[in-house]
Amino acid sequence: MGVLRAGLCPGLTQEMIQLLRGIGIRTVVDLVSAELEEVSRKCSLSYKALVAVRRVLLAQFSSFPFNGADVYEELKTSTAILATGIASLDKLLDSGLYTGEVTEITGAPASGKTQAGALQRIHVVCVFDIFQMMDTLQDLRGSISQQVTSASGSVKIVVVDSVSAVVSPFLGGQHGEGLALMMQLARELKTLARELGIAVLVTNHVTRDRDSGKLRPALGRSWSFVPSTRVLLEVQAGSGAPHGCRVASLTKSSRQPTGIQEIIDIGSCQTPEQSSSLEGSKP
Repeated sequence: MGVLRAGLCPGLTQEMIQLLRGIGIRTVVDLVSAELEEVSRKCSLSYKALVAVRRVLLAQFSSFPFNGADVYEELKTSTAILATGIASLDKLLDSGLYTGEVTEITGAPASGKTQAGALQRIHVVCVFDIFQMMDTLQDLRGSISQQVTSASGSVKIVVVDSVSAVVSPFLGGQHGEGLALMMQLARELKTLARELGIAVLVTNHVTRDRDSGKLRPALGRSWSFVPSTRVLLEVQAGSGAPHGCRVASLTKSSRQPTGIQEIIDIGSCQTPEQSSSLEGSKP
């Protein structure tokens, strides 16, 4: 809840705000939690006027409870699972890419991140910095919100390949705004996923941990909270994987135990003929 200001709700005048500030009431929370009879006495304000203002503020700003069973039923009807066309990858992802979520595939260069995201009917948009990326995503969100199409013709997935390419140049050094820009991009991707029922698939580079020497996704801890699911692709000698295959490890998931692995043949992608219309954003 925000700071009290004139026009926030009917009856909340600038004069009332100044009087309230005089006794330390500056925010909506301060006012709705205060003892109004005492406030009325200290400020020489009408008790009825304060009650009326508080009632309106509560109606405007309070959250409303939802029945868990209703939320679950709505989630079941609104969530779609999109097959990647690679059976072993779908198994790792618990059937495929889920709408409403951000899924991340990480790996070193030439590990097959882009091939693993190869899907039919992708519209490619080339962007070269984070500002162009956010403009493109915002335009996409606006156009999808206004779409009145059948389910078979609507956008169901957005692919960002790669998110680290546009974020990394702004992290560290003299770019103090880098973290804020990264989290703004994260919010945009999550909004696309959740509010519009889209599966968002991003690729990310990897770095090597100084202490353990193990590969870890780039962009640090702040970004690690963005994807709901993370898959690490690696070329591992002696893994038993045939030529052209990768070892995929599930490193984050809300549905499957982490640490499970599958052999991914990145050259055998067979996307179903009836796949949904797809939209991609690719720098």
